[in-house]
Amino acid sequence: MDLTIRPRRLRSSEALRKMVRETRMDPASLIYPMFVMDGTNRVEEIESLPGQNRYTVDRMDEELDRLAAAGVQNVMLFGIPEAKDEAGSQAYAEDGVVQRALGHMKEHYPQIYRITDVCMCEYTSHGHCGVLCGQDVDNDKTLELLSRTALSHVEAGSQMVAPSDMMDGRIAAIRKRLDETGHTNIPIMSYAVKFASAFYGPFREAAGSAPAFGDRKSYQMDFHNRREALKEALLDAEEGADILMVKPAMAYLDLVREVKDLTNLPLATYSVSGEYAMVKAAAQNDWINEEKIVCEMAASAFRAGADIYITYYAKELAQYMKDGKIG
Repeated sequence: MDLTIRPRRLRSSEALRKMVRETRMDPASLIYPMFVMDGTNRVEEIESLPGQNRYTVDRMDEELDRLAAAGVQNVMLFGIPEAKDEAGSQAYAEDGVVQRALGHMKEHYPQIYRITDVCMCEYTSHGHCGVLCGQDVDNDKTLELLSRTALSHVEAGSQMVAPSDMMDGRIAAIRKRLDETGHTNIPIMSYAVKFASAFYGPFREAAGSAPAFGDRKSYQMDFHNRREALKEALLDAEEGADILMVKPAMAYLDLVREVKDLTNLPLATYSVSGEYAMVKAAAQNDWINEEKIVCEMAASAFRAGADIYITYYAKELAQYMKDGKIG
């Protein structure tokens, strides 16, 4: 065969494949989601997320030490309070579980970057992401509580807030509250494109945040919609978001690419609990190679355009990157 162009030439050795690799990753781009709960001296395994746990503040060092050893530099905290009420008051309480966890991390693990999820669903007795008006979430009344929660987190030591509620106008409300209180340098990572997804099931068990009635389809997005996703991303960028997010990751990589091409902001994607649980279940049955699947999923997210990858596999991926198995 008289072939001048042979793409296989650049695949002929491991060294050459790495030299010409288009998608490169670094542990600094990983964020680990961590569950902290009220109480003392407890670690609870999350049944639907094998290998993941809930920690009381006095026991969270066990996981923080493992993260630091693996080279994971970024943690996003999710709080699980003992007491819940209709207004989700523990979300913005000065002595709330996330606030106490932030203080502990700030003192003992200053090298770990502290990010907090800002939402009401883990804190409300009804499990919805805001203030109820009858059976519906009142968008504008919820904005006050979200901005109050974000400020509470920042005052306790959060270095970045990540609102996940999907209320209209919440980025503008949080930005205004932070700026007015002198926190102009605190960035907002917006869950800008968050779909009403079946992939969230294990998280709701982990955080005890399943809605007591109905669903979240009136505020989270319809997964059939593409143009609406781009509209949401542009709105949040206009309102002052510093980083945008597409969630979930695996089934929505088309939108990771489109949002990346449309905006000039850093882009995150969240490999959510359902993705993790499916991989774990298949691996436990020896149906897949867990390590290779995890690496392939991560590479696909970065290849699609993600700059940041939020994943329960952060420790493992950081090690795989160090070992040259990915990146």
